[in-house]
Amino acid sequence: MLQDAKEKIIRYYKGTEGEATAVKLVDFAMQTIKNRKCKLTGFLSPFEQEMAGVIANSLGSLNVDLYGGYRGAERQRAAFCHEDFKGTPNFEIAVIKAEWNGEFARLGHRDVLGSIMTLGVDREFIGDIIATKDCARILVDKKMCDYFTANLTQIGSASVKVSLDDPENISAKEERIKEIRATVASLRADSIAAAGFGMSRNKAATEILAEKIKLNWQTVKNTSQSVKEGDILSMRGRGRVEIAEVRGQTKKGRVGVLLKRFF
Repeated sequence: MLQDAKEKIIRYYKGTEGEATAVKLVDFAMQTIKNRKCKLTGFLSPFEQEMAGVIANSLGSLNVDLYGGYRGAERQRAAFCHEDFKGTPNFEIAVIKAEWNGEFARLGHRDVLGSIMTLGVDREFIGDIIATKDCARILVDKKMCDYFTANLTQIGSASVKVSLDDPENISAKEERIKEIRATVASLRADSIAAAGFGMSRNKAATEILAEKIKLNWQTVKNTSQSVKEGDILSMRGRGRVEIAEVRGQTKKGRVGVLLKRFF
C-alpha cells in the first residue's frame, strides 16, 4: 500500500516543474517512515512546502514542520517527523551577514543570489535573502557557514565582508494587504495579473511570456491559463495576488472579482 501511494504521488507531479523535487521529497518521507525518526529537507519554495504536506498526508504516519529561520520566511525547511518521534526538530539554520559600502554600490536580492550561485552552491542550501542598502542577511544551511565566510568575498563589483549574524536581528516579516475589487473579461491569468498588479493586459501578457509570473508558485504556461478562487499569482518584486472571491458576471458579461494584493 505504501509503495502504491509513493507511485501515485510521483505520477501526479510527473511532467511538472516539481517532478524532481517530488521524487526527492518522497524519498525523504519513505526514509523517515523506515527509521521512525525525523529527516530534514533543504530550503523549499512555497510550492515545494505545499508538496511536502501533500506527500506526508498521502503516505500517512508522518507530520511536517516548516521553518525558515524567522517568522514569515518565504523559503523554509521541512522536517518530516514520524508520529513515533518524540523530539523537537532542529532546523540547522544560520544567518550569514554580507556587508559592503552602500555609498558606492547599489546591490539587491538578485545580485546577492547571483554571486552565491556562481560559487556553485545548490539553491536548496539557501533560504531567504534580506538585502538593505549596505548589507544582506542570508539564511543558510548551518553546515555551509564556513564555506560562505571563506568564499563569498564579492557581490557584483563590490567587495564584501562576511560574518555570522544573530537570527534575532531579522525582524518578523510584516505584509501589507490591499483589497482590489475589479471586473475582468475572464478568469485568465493575464486578466487577473493586470488587475492585481496594476498594469495593462498587454504588459501582463508580456511578463507571462517572459516567465516572470507564477500561479501557485509554478510558472504560468500561457496567457490564457485559467485561474480560480483561492489561486495565487506571484511576481518577483511586485508581491503576490490572491483571488479571494469570484463574484459572478455583471450585466455586461464581465466577471467580478475580489483580489488581495500582498506587498
